[in-house]
Amino acid sequence: MKEGTLYLLVGVAVVGLVVLYSLFGPYYEVGIASWYGPGFDGNYTANGEIYDMNGISAAHKTLPFGTIVRVVDLDTGRSVVVRINDRGPFVKGRIIDLSKGAAEKLGIIDKGIARVGLRIVRWPEGYRRWPSG
Repeated sequence: MKEGTLYLLVGVAVVGLVVLYSLFGPYYEVGIASWYGPGFDGNYTANGEIYDMNGISAAHKTLPFGTIVRVVDLDTGRSVVVRINDRGPFVKGRIIDLSKGAAEKLGIIDKGIARVGLRIVRWPEGYRRWPSG
């Protein structure tokens, strides 16, 4: 086998493993998700954007703004990918507040809450999770 072909195969394998890890790897956080919308639509979010309750976004207490997160309903397996643009939820025991649009995609509008796992898809550009040494 030629050296170039070997490098290509190794590269494809590494990319495949990264994708599999992001889809099926451990959860960053597990807990209860809820959704918010009425009464907040059109107001400013914590990062200064105008909140669109029918859009796809979420509020989290500590994740950096711009973090892309896959929210997985642990009972149904359904998932939605959201961008963190607000702070919350402010109800004890909840880990993420979804926009109404994201909650619709996840199928939790009627029940209001769901047990979910969060997977980080992408950290914001320029964000350094670990201190340099």
